Amino acid sequence: MELVRKEEMNVNKHVSLGVSPQDAKLSKTYLLVAFISLLLGGVLGLLQGLNRAGLLQLPPWLNYYQVLTAHGILLVLVLTAFFTIGYFYAALSHTLGGLLPKVRKMAWTGFYMKVAGIVMAVIPILKNDASVMYTFYPPMAASPLFYIGLVFIVLGVWMCAFGSFLSVAHWRKKHKGEHIPILAFFATGVFVLLFFGSIPVALEVFIIIPWTFGWIDTINVMLSRTLFWAFGHTLVNIWYLTAVSAWYVIVPKIIGGKRFSDTLTRVVIILLVIMNIPGGFHHQIVDPGISEEIKYMHVFMSLAISFPSLMTAYAMFAVFERTGRNKGGRGLFGWLKKLPWKDVRFLAPMIAMISFIIGGAGGIAQTTNQLNQVVHNTMWVVGHFHITVGTSVILTFFGISYWLVPYVSKRTLTQEMNRLGIIQTITWTVGMIFMAISMHWIGLLGSPRRTSYTTYGDHATALSWDPYLFLIAIGGTLLFIGVLLQVYIVLNLMFWAPKGDTEFPIADSDPKDGKTPYWTEKWGRWIVIMLLLVAMGYVIPIVDFIMNAPPGSPPFKTW
Repeated sequence: MELVRKEEMNVNKHVSLGVSPQDAKLSKTYLLVAFISLLLGGVLGLLQGLNRAGLLQLPPWLNYYQVLTAHGILLVLVLTAFFTIGYFYAALSHTLGGLLPKVRKMAWTGFYMKVAGIVMAVIPILKNDASVMYTFYPPMAASPLFYIGLVFIVLGVWMCAFGSFLSVAHWRKKHKGEHIPILAFFATGVFVLLFFGSIPVALEVFIIIPWTFGWIDTINVMLSRTLFWAFGHTLVNIWYLTAVSAWYVIVPKIIGGKRFSDTLTRVVIILLVIMNIPGGFHHQIVDPGISEEIKYMHVFMSLAISFPSLMTAYAMFAVFERTGRNKGGRGLFGWLKKLPWKDVRFLAPMIAMISFIIGGAGGIAQTTNQLNQVVHNTMWVVGHFHITVGTSVILTFFGISYWLVPYVSKRTLTQEMNRLGIIQTITWTVGMIFMAISMHWIGLLGSPRRTSYTTYGDHATALSWDPYLFLIAIGGTLLFIGVLLQVYIVLNLMFWAPKGDTEFPIADSDPKDGKTPYWTEKWGRWIVIMLLLVAMGYVIPIVDFIMNAPPGSPPFKTW
């Protein structure tokens, strides 16, 4: 106990720039792995785009579905998870006065578990024993090692989630009656969703493992799909909530303004946490075996998330206008000219916010029954994913990296890197416009997703897709250039940029907003409400899937 107290005192004594050297090293390592995965995933994305357009023939030892699976795992799971944890652990250290030694140890344990899991999952992918794609739907079956790797990834995430909970609980014990610092509040919401949202996929994987080993003959396909999307739908909004934290807290500071409302910010977080998990069935609208009433509830919950999203849009543009007018902006749109468009820390998340308006509108099409029938399993869905995650989330992550990486590395963002970052942001945006718009249009023309290039025997309809596939390839090439630029910038800011102090930009709330009510801090209450909604959305269909189970399916290898 005495040794722990001394280490805690040592951490607090040597806090530098608001984060201890040990904590900075932790976040820096997580961020480094995140951007290495971006590079690898970007290479695979380029191969995938060129192959899908019929411009590149992959070698016999590497097929399209291997590339598609690895691309999804690296970018959807590895990049986002490692960046989110690195970012929020830096925020927890900065705002809560440093991480406890046991929390830091938990985060490092989680890191090694996730890395081990990634290695275990990638090996069978490279051996072409796991070309089951990111969603790994049964009855397609990968090598058992692939699923064991996923287990380690989930356990590593849980380790980091519990570390964040311990950090916040320790701070609250010492600051009774005070509000949790806003970024720690965001971190709590994100890690609550990460933990509870990943429980269903953990259950799914534990069902799949004995099936792939041959210990059981068949698997309940509908149950497996449902458990996956209880996680998959939640994961999308975990990324969104992470991006929103930067929009509410970081961006206003960068532009020289204040947060719109502390109360509204916390209410938005609570709403996104409560309403998130019961929404997975909007990914399964065309699936049999689920009653229309249950699907309707999930669709309603999915659409209900638009309310905190609209609150966010109003709050952010109010901040932009208020700040611009305080800096002398006149007329209807004069305030726009006063925003720091030449600062990449603002430009990247601003484009991300604008793209989310488009992505949100497209998401409504996929959530409503009639429109979903048109776009389900077409390239439209892939285009939507690239706008929401590939632009709204990833560009926000890039915007965060321009100050977070030098912050944890004790370096500075130079004018040269800022200019290169603007070039990268524009390149990424143009590439995504080519890719996402073409994907949406070709989806409406009937082009399926998850398929390699084919003309279906030179069918006229399939041949009409070729010009749009070519545009997708152009977009993918521009995005790969953007990946190379971003990785170079991050490595420069991490290892070669001039030494110096970089601010952790947290905006203050406007004093005119009044005092934030303390009921927002009742996390136990919000978690109970969340679990009640989860039970309403999932208990009846899951019990039905188990009690009235279909015959089940043996494992298949379709590649």
